[in-house]
Amino acid sequence: METSIDRITLTGLTATGFHGVFPDERREGQRFVVDVVLELPVETGTDALSDTVDYSAVAEAVEEVITGEPRDLIETVAGEIAARCLEHGRVERVTVTVHKPHAPLTQTFTDVAVTISRSRHV
Repeated sequence: METSIDRITLTGLTATGFHGVFPDERREGQRFVVDVVLELPVETGTDALSDTVDYSAVAEAVEEVITGEPRDLIETVAGEIAARCLEHGRVERVTVTVHKPHAPLTQTFTDVAVTISRSRHV
């Protein structure tokens, strides 16, 4: 029997973090925006939270990583968020995008983002 994989998406989770390689980024902080796509089998016939994932808990974990220990790279931040998402038992795969819209570039730009995908089964 094939197991279906469904998606739950959290878009635009925003918090202030102190990630970056430059002293100003570590001192002043900046806004980071995160999108998370959770892939998991969702039981739609029971209406029970235990048959899905508590996305408020996922959002809290994302915020904890953003506001937590400063990292040099948003790649590391994305990896930590992905690992936290995979701790939620039903999540099989996760795609995380970390946006750094105020990255220290001299060029005009809209966004800098890193997207990674991780799964429980490597």
